[in-house]
Amino acid sequence: MPVNLVIGSQWGDEGKGKMIDFLSRSSDFVVRFNGGNNAGHTIINRYGKFALHLIPSGIFNKNTKTIIANGVVLDLAVLLEEIKSLEKSNVKLKNRLFISSRCHVIMPYHKLLDKLYEQHKSKGKTGTTGRGIGPVFADKVSYNGIRLCDFEDKKVFMEKLAVQLSIKNKILKALGEKELLKKEVEKEYLDMYKKIEPFVCDSYELLKNAIEQKKQILLEGAQGVFLDNDWGTYPFVTASTVLSGGVVSGTGIPFKKIDNVIGIVKAYTTRVGQGPFPSELFDKDGEKLQSDGAEFGATTGRKRRCGWFDAELIRFAADINSFSKIAVTKLDVLDNFDKIKICIGYELSGKKVNYYNGDANFLKKVKCVYKTLPGWKTKTVGIKKFQNLPKEAREYLKEIERLVGVKIKYISNGQKTDEIIKI
Repeated sequence: MPVNLVIGSQWGDEGKGKMIDFLSRSSDFVVRFNGGNNAGHTIINRYGKFALHLIPSGIFNKNTKTIIANGVVLDLAVLLEEIKSLEKSNVKLKNRLFISSRCHVIMPYHKLLDKLYEQHKSKGKTGTTGRGIGPVFADKVSYNGIRLCDFEDKKVFMEKLAVQLSIKNKILKALGEKELLKKEVEKEYLDMYKKIEPFVCDSYELLKNAIEQKKQILLEGAQGVFLDNDWGTYPFVTASTVLSGGVVSGTGIPFKKIDNVIGIVKAYTTRVGQGPFPSELFDKDGEKLQSDGAEFGATTGRKRRCGWFDAELIRFAADINSFSKIAVTKLDVLDNFDKIKICIGYELSGKKVNYYNGDANFLKKVKCVYKTLPGWKTKTVGIKKFQNLPKEAREYLKEIERLVGVKIKYISNGQKTDEIIKI
């Protein structure tokens, strides 16, 4: 199928980077369409170990071209670090990395404001990554954004920056922060833009032509469904559209051109930062998931909260994104459990409820209804065929399929890109 879309189905950290690295082997293009450097996709392959935050995970496949599309917001310093790291590892970027000129740029005041807002919220803080994502998206929708295309004319950039600093410096000062100096910001950002300028292009035309030529295109989503600004656990969410529908605005690709939507789901559930988490564990099982799964955020380094697989969440994710198939990751982390639980639904005051019946406060009150399955207590890393998995592991995966209502196509059972079972 020419166009495939990969979506994270929980709160991010589902293993999308590895799956995209694997799937991109048969892709002509891999495209990031949303978010910013608050996302982190970890990949381990022949080049080494990488945590990519902006450059699409398909960059390691030499026949694949990668695009950072217009729906992504850019921290130019982070982008340049990634470019430097990849080039140092002999990953070729020339004629393989393309960046939309419509991308909005994270400016220094966005990161300062992000941190200041969190500080002043005190106990009501959202738990953001502090990377300026919320403020840059706020500027985008309030017509105050600065895009890469604004850098093409130095005069235009300087005029826009002057306007924004006249506004932002007043806010910074009111919140107890030093004002930013226009000349320093100008020089720093013009210098950075000059370094990435060779990669900047009109990504719409590039993708339009690729679709017409029936090229294999893989769309790489960032974060996860329940961090979506509309349908996630608001306000403990991200600023962008995470759902499959965000592809249209984030790339210009019509939704009818997408052939498959692949939902990536971890074999258990994790979350970083604040917000409700119905199946979260506060016992030895939770500690074991955190330890065995090395659950630390690729972007923030923060410890991830851990819990059992939540089928109620994934059913909703599958419905709203129209999943064609799912990929289950980190199955091997469950190898040493005597018993494994699956949350099969929610109850509130003794009545069955669904995820979509309420908000974040509602979700804090629901109780999970669990089904307990036997563990397999044997190593699954390195197994290449579904039928060679332990019987209990196969039954666990079949139960996930039954509860979610979508077939499993891929199973990740190890850290390396090749440690994947295709059904």
